[in-house]
Amino acid sequence: MTLTFDSVVKFIRMIVDMLLLWLILYYVLKSLSKNVKMAMLFKGIFFVVLLKLASDFFGLVTIGFLLDYVIEWGILALIVIFQPEIRNVLERLGRSQLLGRHKVLSVDERERVVYEIVSAMDNLRKTRTGALIVIERDNSLNDYIEKSQKIYAAVSSTLLQSIFFPNNPLHDGGVIIQGDQITSACAVFPTSDNARISKRLGTRHRAALGIAEITDCIALIVSEETGRLSLAINGELRYNLTIDEVKVTLLEELGPKKSIVIEEDDSSEKI
Repeated sequence: MTLTFDSVVKFIRMIVDMLLLWLILYYVLKSLSKNVKMAMLFKGIFFVVLLKLASDFFGLVTIGFLLDYVIEWGILALIVIFQPEIRNVLERLGRSQLLGRHKVLSVDERERVVYEIVSAMDNLRKTRTGALIVIERDNSLNDYIEKSQKIYAAVSSTLLQSIFFPNNPLHDGGVIIQGDQITSACAVFPTSDNARISKRLGTRHRAALGIAEITDCIALIVSEETGRLSLAINGELRYNLTIDEVKVTLLEELGPKKSIVIEEDDSSEKI
């Protein structure tokens, strides 16, 4: 078969079309895994479509007639009812940085940043000083940085402790860290409305979970009442952690993304 310019363009267009479709499906499924309401929404849509197919197959005229109206007007109703969830998904896509993280840390830089953060949290918990530290990863936090107090200083234990000192004007809100820099303080984050959160947890914990639900950041919390340490990541809140658990989690989550390494078969080696 002779390849022509039109056939090559058509083939490339088909590949791009398929890649875009899979990219959309990937982001939708990724968002569904972290959003209970959106998961329930898609389950409901799947059930309605399945019921419609069954009604057509068995000739159920009345059910099919009602389902036609549900499908026709259901899309508009879903947009209205689930507007907050749809907005969160679109905001998450908008915050994604095409070039990856703000800064990829080397091993030494990562260990130093984690040491400074953990050291600060250890001292803050001993004095029961409340703190909220949010570490940016792939999803940009620039929207929250713009509305907060800019700092742009190297991450250090003493600076973090001084920021959250009760008499410091910057102690309210959260600190945002990008790479190995403290970018801003006094950052305000959306609070989670997750009904499964214990009512004993305050605004600081709800804000940490709220930002972890709509971005891929790591949110660290020191409780002002109990001094206990918590961590919010991937839309989940891990409560009452030890300082070692926090350290191990940070080292793992801030490390470079794993890549697949293909090892040569031993049989291929020359004898």
